[in-house]
Amino acid sequence: MSKIKLAIIVFILVLIAIMSKGYMMYQAMTPTPITFWQASNNDNKAAISHQLWAEILKEYLSEGAMESVRTFDYKRVIEQDKTKLNNYLKYLQNIDPRDYPKNEQLAYWSNLYNALTIDIILKHYPIDSIKDIGDGFTGPWNIELATVANKSLTLNQIEHGILRGLWKDNRVHYVINCASVGCPDLPEKPLTGSNIEQQLNTAATRFINQSKGVKFNGNNLVLSSIYHWFSVDFGDNEQQLLLHLNQYAKPALKENIDEFKSAITYDYNWKLNAPK
Repeated sequence: MSKIKLAIIVFILVLIAIMSKGYMMYQAMTPTPITFWQASNNDNKAAISHQLWAEILKEYLSEGAMESVRTFDYKRVIEQDKTKLNNYLKYLQNIDPRDYPKNEQLAYWSNLYNALTIDIILKHYPIDSIKDIGDGFTGPWNIELATVANKSLTLNQIEHGILRGLWKDNRVHYVINCASVGCPDLPEKPLTGSNIEQQLNTAATRFINQSKGVKFNGNNLVLSSIYHWFSVDFGDNEQQLLLHLNQYAKPALKENIDEFKSAITYDYNWKLNAPK
């Protein structure tokens, strides 16, 4: 084989790989409903237990010293609690969430996403960022991490095909955590179907009033990159985004947003949400 042919083949393979990564990134940003998970059963009054997850959070999640940003102490997790987390994930995967009402499902999927994220960090710890897992480009989000109702699932499928795709509620962004400082904080307690509305609103209020969510640098407004990456979830334009922020902003921040007339920039911190 000539060097030119070999170079062409290598170029084509690299191009295919880049296009594949780009397509996966597009899928990640686009809320495409996975209709298999649309069914629900409102007659089922049973609640899914998240007690094991509650015990993990109580032991290792804490308010950080800086801006009360919550951190998870991956380094301190003992083998017994890694087993507890594994048992919780097995328990969830033995459940078909379609047998439950929508609110119970929303809590189920959000807790599953968060627990899977903690689990994969623990399996790769120590690392500086979740993006260090996998190929260094798409992170762990396209790795099949769970099997529910005989369907293999990735974090991207749970977030963008189920949570964003089916619920179409932008508050979902505030209750799922990607193990990064810049992400909305991990909820301090498991989400529950009976309390999901309050938990969604509390999480939205918390993030929007943290500087990693919304802050002013002089006349410039700096927002979390979440509002850029997933802009489709927050309206068709900046005005609708600002209206969303104002729903949850505390008085001083709300006044600044109302008076804002300059440029919006975006920022995000991918550093692992571990204690310093």
